[in-house]
Amino acid sequence: MAEDQRMIELEMRIAHQDKVIQELSDSITEQWKTIDALTRRLQSLRDSVGTLDNDVQGLMPDEPPPPHY
Repeated sequence: MAEDQRMIELEMRIAHQDKVIQELSDSITEQWKTIDALTRRLQSLRDSVGTLDNDVQGLMPDEPPPPHY
C-alpha cells in the first residue's frame, strides 16, 4: 500500500511539473513574440527618424563656418 501511495505521489508531481513546464514555455513564447514586435517597431522608428534627418539636412542651406573657425 505504501508503495502504491508513493507511486501516486510521484505521478502527481510529474503531472504538476509537466503543467508548470508548459506554462513557462507558453510564457516564453509570448515574450519572444512581444520582443520581436518591439524590435520591428524600433527599426521602423529608426528608419523614420533617419528619413526625417535626411529631409531636414536637405532643407538646410549650406552655410560657411563662423569666422572664429
